[in-house]
Amino acid sequence: MKQLFFICAIAFSIVLQAQTDQKIYDIVDAISADRIKQDVKTLADFGTRHTLSDTISETRGIGAARRWIKREFDNISKDCSNCLNVFYQSNLVKKGTNQRIVHDVNVVNVVAIQRGTKYPNRYIIMSGDIDSRVSNPADFTSDSPGANDNASGMAGTIEAARVLSKYKFESSIIYVGLSGEEQGLFGGQGLAKYAQDNNWDIVGILNNDMIGNITGVDGVIDNRTFRIFSEPVPANEPERARRARRFYGGEVDGISRQLARYIHKTVKTYMPEMNPMMIYRLDRFGRGGHHRPFNDVGFAGIRIMEAHENYTQQHQDLRTENGIKYGDTFEHVNFDYAKKLTAVNAINLASIASAPPTPTNVGIGGAVQPSAKFKWDKVDGAKGYKIYWRDTTSPTWDHSRYVGDVSEFTLDGIVVDNFFFGVASVGADGHESIIAFPNTIIR
Repeated sequence: MKQLFFICAIAFSIVLQAQTDQKIYDIVDAISADRIKQDVKTLADFGTRHTLSDTISETRGIGAARRWIKREFDNISKDCSNCLNVFYQSNLVKKGTNQRIVHDVNVVNVVAIQRGTKYPNRYIIMSGDIDSRVSNPADFTSDSPGANDNASGMAGTIEAARVLSKYKFESSIIYVGLSGEEQGLFGGQGLAKYAQDNNWDIVGILNNDMIGNITGVDGVIDNRTFRIFSEPVPANEPERARRARRFYGGEVDGISRQLARYIHKTVKTYMPEMNPMMIYRLDRFGRGGHHRPFNDVGFAGIRIMEAHENYTQQHQDLRTENGIKYGDTFEHVNFDYAKKLTAVNAINLASIASAPPTPTNVGIGGAVQPSAKFKWDKVDGAKGYKIYWRDTTSPTWDHSRYVGDVSEFTLDGIVVDNFFFGVASVGADGHESIIAFPNTIIR
């Protein structure tokens, strides 16, 4: 009996090892709320980080802020034997481009690339926004500390770089501070075009915009729930793909939605105390964020943010009215919560960068048959593949089967009509790619 117990214990340990990676738990533990707090304070103390603000001063304005961010990335790089390629990426936006651009401005992003060991041109991106604003989006002189919106996301991005730079990954990770968000998403537009011009293979962007508030204007206090916004299908999809959905499904299965599901699954595996909410919407109702410019040109991208916003602390002049203190100031940020959402990003960056690429040319068939058939092109680095399926009304992939190092498989007894399906590649250490929804039909 003891021998049987010992054998079962070993088998359970092997299964558990295949499902989780200790370094991901270590990454969660390494994120520091104190470092995030210090960085938010530094960013808020620049007075204003409005995109059109002072660029000459060393103590005030967006110029001082972005130079400090670059120095932080440079220091991180020195600590990891120059493992980061740090640079400015900029674009000139002319006065009158929209009503918020009241003079010509050079919109400058701060980029830090941690090159992958195997797929250096394959990127997963974490972004925060550098800029801030008050009630009038054209007011570039008034104090606008922007502690939560979005020093929290920018500080989280810097902290993720500090922690993940201690590791090596097969794919590249980009940490970036984007400017011009409040003026019209100009920083994201510029970097998305730069990525296209340089033929970057972007797996996706995790846009972090407000990750530090737990006390909502709705009266809810919640330090565990967060939202993942994602669009259903790419904005630039071809007409044939739209027509095919009428017959084969996929209305909620675009590349951004699969990225959102990946994040949901990773968090539930490694941070089960957290409550990720997948919001089936590009962004908040009628509003926008810096993942959208990437979505516009066909890259996967999602927004990670707090679940309960407080609008008295967003885009507000600093003032007190009727006993309410308005303004996005330092004391409103919950740094333990910002730490948790930074960890959410870091473990997903690490997981995606550790996994082989997503399978391509995934075919599905099985019409009028008691089985579902699959065929896909193998990808470099995969040691095997996993087929996922779910009820057509389920938001998450609820069933799976590992099928080994093959390029086709039949799920006997599974009727293709009743489920949605996808295929992921699996690496030697168990890390999985983002799931690919079928894009061809097997006749």
